[in-house]
Amino acid sequence: MAFNLKTRLWQTGSLDWWGMLDNEDVYLGCREFPLPPEEGDEWHVKKTGDLFKVIDGEICKVGNEPYTVDEWYK
Repeated sequence: MAFNLKTRLWQTGSLDWWGMLDNEDVYLGCREFPLPPEEGDEWHVKKTGDLFKVIDGEICKVGNEPYTVDEWYK
């Protein structure tokens, strides 16, 4: 069990994080993935817009919304 989570995780050679959620391989992000992931952590994946949260030791998808960058940051 990685990081004391119930979710099965792995990292690819290109440093992308993936997890097994509901028997599907799901992209969890790269730099936005919290290390180490702890209870209550939330993150927004830039490439897919997916929102994830660690709830009761499991990574859960909690939504999807387009990732936007503030105008001043561009």
